[in-house]
Amino acid sequence: MNILVSQEIASVCPGFVGAAVDARVINTPYCPELWQEIHALEDRLRQELSTETLKEQSGIAATRRVYKACGKDPSRYRPASEQLIRRMLQGKELYQIDTLVDLVNLASIAFGYSIGGFDADKFVGDTLTLGIGREGEPYEGIGRGPLNIAGLPVYRDAEAGVGTPTSDHERTKLTLATTHLVVLINGYDGNRERVVANAEFIQTLLRKYCQSDGGTITLYPSSPLNP
Repeated sequence: MNILVSQEIASVCPGFVGAAVDARVINTPYCPELWQEIHALEDRLRQELSTETLKEQSGIAATRRVYKACGKDPSRYRPASEQLIRRMLQGKELYQIDTLVDLVNLASIAFGYSIGGFDADKFVGDTLTLGIGREGEPYEGIGRGPLNIAGLPVYRDAEAGVGTPTSDHERTKLTLATTHLVVLINGYDGNRERVVANAEFIQTLLRKYCQSDGGTITLYPSSPLNP
């Protein structure tokens, strides 16, 4: 899978660093050991953060800045990582979907980056391009229905948009039948070291809970890293 960063994204976030984890996996409906990790992290972050201070986290703050630069209100269209942590800090239960989705959510909460998890076999073509959503561009967010992605960063395959930091698309969503996973980490803060650490954390979780070897990490724009 080739991943390109468009000039329109480079112009609003010249330091952008992305990471893709590409792995073969086995998904399951529920993993109690994974949820033990999720609850432990919830307990820790509830002591460390508030709904106001979470906006100061590097990954969230940078994503909000990019939204504003692209013309989108980040308080109306919150990045997914902010949505998840806010829900947790408000004392609400995180949604339990399946092991892959729950795992991606844990990785997003742990590092504050908006992360997309995709069934790679549903992509059209072999290239994803990160650009900015256009007025009237059709997009069906997972569990949200039609979503106005004008001004949102968006990954597109050869057919249409597949993922934004606010919501991924129904067409390429993870299911229990998913065996080929691609996870995209959006480092709008340009912190290469932290983005790589997030990707390696995902690999560790995949090895523990998805009968996977962890797959490979590719930074973009850059070159592959060994798993």
